[in-house]
Amino acid sequence: MNGDRPQLGHGVGLRVPHYERALAGTLDVDWVEVITENFLGLGGRPRAVLLGARAQVPVVLHGVSLGIGSVEPLDEPYLTRVRELADEVDPAWVSDHLCWGRIDGHHAHDLLPLPYTEEALNLVVERVEQVQDALARPLLLENVSSYVAYRASAMPEWEFVAEVSRRSGCKLLLDVNNVVVSARNFEFDPLDYLGGIPTDAVWQFHLANHTDRGHYKFDSHEGAVSDEVWEVYRAALRRFGKVSTLIEWDEDVPAWDILRGESQKAAAIEAEVLG
Repeated sequence: MNGDRPQLGHGVGLRVPHYERALAGTLDVDWVEVITENFLGLGGRPRAVLLGARAQVPVVLHGVSLGIGSVEPLDEPYLTRVRELADEVDPAWVSDHLCWGRIDGHHAHDLLPLPYTEEALNLVVERVEQVQDALARPLLLENVSSYVAYRASAMPEWEFVAEVSRRSGCKLLLDVNNVVVSARNFEFDPLDYLGGIPTDAVWQFHLANHTDRGHYKFDSHEGAVSDEVWEVYRAALRRFGKVSTLIEWDEDVPAWDILRGESQKAAAIEAEVLG
């Protein structure tokens, strides 16, 4: 089931309140993920934080600006900067989001969902190949949380995501929380989503919390992982097996021991499910 999937263990997203731990050499987790754009072209303390983390544990670069589904040409200067950073840091992999975000030279600074059409699929596959050639390393794409849908969509999200991976050869960062959020917002079963994703395509899980706003869920990344997300994580483990798992907590980031405790809980659940 696992194939050649790298195994990093259980980690956390490294955010500003805990940068000092990277400098002090006290990152007592299996690995960390950092937001790529926070370190592009920067020296000084930011670069010291990143290199300090990399000296202790594996690091993954997680981007938010690629806009793989945008119809505008890829931002080549941006890709060059990511390539230079990756060559210096040697991340386990580079990831970004399966979305669009640029139009008419402007960046929306949001992760906008795609229409699930053959036309969009062909566009994304072509651009994934360009990005992987530019970076000279594997690219993982993450499913995003959605709040709007397109009348033009001709397939469910999971079929689109699976086809992107199959046709382009890229791997997937399966965000379990985003599956839960979108399942509520569009009234589908999260287990149907998991069942539509090839087992060998998933290299990473994200676990996070969301906010229930009554008639919809919002991907807030605030607070401890919800019980609902833990349950879908259990189902994901049963389907995909052992997968490198990361806790995302971006709003009101807690003390390190609380954040690390969430990662340890994920490890305990993995051990329980997989035996």
